[in-house]
Parts: sequence; structure tokens; C-alpha cells
Amino acid sequence: MDGAGGIGGRRQRLALELRRLRDQAGVTGRELAQEVGISQSKVSRIESGTAMPSVPEVRKWTLAVGAPRETGERLIELTEAAHQEVQTWRTALQEQGHFQERLRDRELRSHLVRNLQTAVVPGLLQTAEYARRVFALFELPYTDDDLSAAVAARLRRQLALYEEDRRFDFLICEGALRWRPGPARVLAAQLDRISSLSTLDNISIGIVPADAEAIALPLHGFVMYEGDDEGCETFVEVETTHARVVAARSEEVALYDKQWRRLSDVAIFDDEARAFLAALITEVRGGAGDRRAGGGTTVTGSHRGPTTGSGRTHPPGPRRGTPPTRRW
Repeated sequence: MDGAGGIGGRRQRLALELRRLRDQAGVTGRELAQEVGISQSKVSRIESGTAMPSVPEVRKWTLAVGAPRETGERLIELTEAAHQEVQTWRTALQEQGHFQERLRDRELRSHLVRNLQTAVVPGLLQTAEYARRVFALFELPYTDDDLSAAVAARLRRQLALYEEDRRFDFLICEGALRWRPGPARVLAAQLDRISSLSTLDNISIGIVPADAEAIALPLHGFVMYEGDDEGCETFVEVETTHARVVAARSEEVALYDKQWRRLSDVAIFDDEARAFLAALITEVRGGAGDRRAGGGTTVTGSHRGPTTGSGRTHPPGPRRGTPPTRRW
């Protein structure tokens, strides 16, 4: 995934090719925008690699600049390939010590980030000690310097959580909350931080209880990024053991959106989620055997409260509004 701002190397090659063709044809960005049917700002974003054109847009682009048929067909193939990128961790770590700055760039270009995690607490919610221990367990070991830099950069990423014009929605499976990368005190502090962050107006944190009836099969976690204008499209990133996978085709993104909404239907939010976390903290610290005993913390059954269009449970009032209309 080469390039400071793009999803992947293929995207950057596509951007360079499209820019080169326009320059050779002597067509201005405004003229091309009119021919393709997009804004001039999107033309600029496509050429810089921060926006991904669709196949029809690339086809119109090549026709507008008079590119040979063979060139057009090659660029269409490159566009299709760029909509799904895979980069191994081994290759990526040879290019840079960690990925936090790249992730921060993507988050800052998105007005909505939806993060589902099934096995570990999302990085944006991690405490410093929890994050350090997570990085230390990485299959391809970090050097001491890179590990420290990665932790510091992850904490810098978290500053975006306090920007009120950005929205972050999290779904965390109970198993991820129970996974313990260190002593009980580390996990207890981590759970307490999640509870605290859940009170921010621009953050929604849902917990999927282990005893909730399954209506979806989350094989892995994923992160969905939605841009803040037409020049930044929606795409999904999935981290596997050996590589990072990016899906940007609309039909692929729709699959993840469907799974998100299904899991939202069985998740608990707000006061109920915080009560769940408080009981789990007590259990982790050894003060209680069963988190459901005492305090009235019950996480099974139907939602208590109104739901939004995505199935999330929110309390009455203006704090949470209906999620933004999707572009796909």
C-alpha cells in the first residue's frame, strides 16, 4: 500500500497514469470534470491518490483524453484490481516501522469510522500499556524503538476521538473485552477507559454479549471508513494474521455494512454497556464470581430503548442522532 495518502500501490499507479494522460492531452481539470461528470475537486483527489475512481469514471476519463483503446482497457483492469488491495505485514514493515501514521491519515479524512473487533480492544480505545502489550505479541516482532514509536503514534491517533465533528462507532464482542494481554490490572484499566470514552457525544460503543443469540457470523474484525465529501469514498480494511486487506467495491462494502447492522441489533449501548463493563471490571479484579450477580446487570434479552436505523440502541434526546445516510 504505497503512498502516503492512498489505500494501495495500485491506486497510486492508477493516479499517476490518469494524471499523465490528462497532462499529455492538454485537458484542464475543470474540462475533464465536466466530461467525466464529477467535481474538479474529485479530479484532483483522484490524481493525488486520495480518491478511488469507479470503472465508468475511468472509462470516461480515458475517452475524454483520447487515450488508445489498449491503454483504456489496461487502466480499467488496474482500477478493478485497486478496489481490492492486499499487502503482507512482512512487506509493509520493510517500508516503515509501524502503520499508525497511515491509519491516522485515513481517520482524519473520514467523518465516520465504524470499527468492529472480535478478539482485541480497538486500537483507538486502547490504553498505553494495553497497546504496548498488543504490539509486543505481533507475529513479526517490532524492534524496541519501533514498538515505542508505535505506542506513541497510536496514542496520538486517539486525539481524533475528541474532535466533535468526527464520529466513531465501535462494536466490541465480549470475547475481545475478556482477552487479557497482561495482568488483571492492565485489563481492568482498559475496560475503565472504554467506559469513560463511551460518554463522549461523538462516540458510540456497543458490546456484543457472548450469550446473545447469534444473528451474524463475524469471522474477523474490520474497520469501515467513510469520507467527508465526494472525493473520499467508503472502504473497508481487514487485518489478518499475515496481511492487511482493503475492500472498496460497493458490493463488498455492502456485505460488511449488513453484518454491522445485524450485530448492532444484539449489542448493548450506553448505560447498559457501562454497567456491563463495571461488572466485568469487578470480575477481573477478583471481587465477584459472576458479573451477572448483583447490581442488576443483565445483558441478555431485547433492547431497552429506541433504536436508530442501524439497529443501535440509544437513549432519548439529541445526543445520538440517526446515522448519516450511506452512499452505498
